[in-house]
Amino acid sequence: MSYANDIIKLLKPTPNGKPLVLDLFAGCGGLALGFEAQGFETLGFEMDKDCCNTYRRNLYGHCEQVNLTPSYKFPKASVVIGGPPCQPFSVGGEQKGIKDSRDGFPIFISAVEQSKPDIWMFENVRGLMYRNKWYLDKIIQALEELGYIVEWRHILNAVDYLVPQNRERLIVVGHKGQFRYPKKQLNRVTAGDALDELAFQVQPDSKFLTSSMDTYVAKYELASKCINPRDLQLNKPARTLTCRNLAGATGDMHRVRLPDGRRRRLTVREAARLQSFPDWFEFCGGETSVFNQIGNAVPPMLAFSVAGSVRTYLHSSQRLSNVDIMQHRMPTQLQLPL
Repeated sequence: MSYANDIIKLLKPTPNGKPLVLDLFAGCGGLALGFEAQGFETLGFEMDKDCCNTYRRNLYGHCEQVNLTPSYKFPKASVVIGGPPCQPFSVGGEQKGIKDSRDGFPIFISAVEQSKPDIWMFENVRGLMYRNKWYLDKIIQALEELGYIVEWRHILNAVDYLVPQNRERLIVVGHKGQFRYPKKQLNRVTAGDALDELAFQVQPDSKFLTSSMDTYVAKYELASKCINPRDLQLNKPARTLTCRNLAGATGDMHRVRLPDGRRRRLTVREAARLQSFPDWFEFCGGETSVFNQIGNAVPPMLAFSVAGSVRTYLHSSQRLSNVDIMQHRMPTQLQLPL
């Protein structure tokens, strides 16, 4: 079995109608896919039209297209999850933090206060723990005052959860006690494992680097003191996928070097596989929009692992009944290609 076939089977939405998960800043549904594959029912909230359409096309849960504010009225739910916009804290942005109009944490805190979930979690860039640590402290204090134990010193790398990509994210969880983060998987999935037959294919719409782009890339790598070329290394997990290095023709773009020496940009499906989206998952919108959806997404396999821990927590707390948790448990080892 190939990695692509394994995740097609594993990441199959199987919601059983309970418990309800509110998915804030839902994007195209990477977090929701992992939770639905663990049996949860989801309700997404997202302002981008293409993201909402992608969510609705692929998931059982509905996605409300809405520009959230702290005054928005949220329904009751067992779980609240989300990825508040990370641009205010990303090293790739201006790091304005609370002064950035895109800050979504007041909305997330309001949702938790209104919904009173048994457990909640949010993910964000690791930069929130450093330059903007003072703001993270304020977020944690506000959520602790709502009666939760807040676990926040946990940086999870998606590569440790069967995602073929090094992608570190801060995962903060609020609970009532006895929550355990998912265990790291022993397997490491490489870019070659994920892309498989796609890696050396040339499609009619393949986009190749021109000679002038090759020259620019060489100058970029020299200035950046790159020891290894930034071409995709098929024998290793990929570098972090971002909107910029997928959709933008930059020196840091992800690209595949073919046996004849030509280099081409990643296709949408290749980028999706490196984020652990199964091949049946269809994206809505133009190419730039789709690359942005993929670059911004939480890898579904990482979401699946976190959702498994949430499920175990609810089950052990006797808040979830008549559920066969073994049916959705993370396998200890997928049958992956060598």
